Amino acid sequence: MFAKPASVAEPVVRPSETETERTEVPHTAHDESTGHGPSQKPSVQTRTKTPTRKIDIRVNALERQEAALEACGVEPAHVVRAALRRAVKGWHLSPIFAPPSNEQRTRNTQWQARTSLAVDATNLVVLLRDHDPLDVLSKWALIRGQVERRIWQQIDAILEELKSAATQSSENDETTAVASAPHKGCPLT
Repeated sequence: MFAKPASVAEPVVRPSETETERTEVPHTAHDESTGHGPSQKPSVQTRTKTPTRKIDIRVNALERQEAALEACGVEPAHVVRAALRRAVKGWHLSPIFAPPSNEQRTRNTQWQARTSLAVDATNLVVLLRDHDPLDVLSKWALIRGQVERRIWQQIDAILEELKSAATQSSENDETTAVASAPHKGCPLT
């Protein structure tokens, strides 16, 4: 009479998330030598995408990064967004839970970056089963420990890049100023 409740171990996979991707293999010189010339259709390789689940995330810089963000010469929110993009590029969710850091985040919410992140549904199910069997936590709470550290490392890296660029620019300006300044004892012609 009653419907069986859905198991946490079974992800909700939408049809659009398990699409089959088709890629054509390019024509090569080898094809001509083997008799597979351009008159024949190129072969097609089929690859199935892994099911994913979108998770809304929101990240901010650390309190210890505030002063550097304010002094870097770039809008702090832009630095945080750039760090987020760099941090998640090529990142894959691990099925091993990483607890969120206790480091103090900045209270400046204007710097906060928000986006949706597609994660491997299978690994998310493992995290749900092992660390949130009642499904009461936000999905962000489950992956936060894996993502935030990477973003903070990228913020530090971007701040270092900006600092190096500013130092190099400053040194170039000084060199130009010294070279163009009149020297004592040398007549100007």
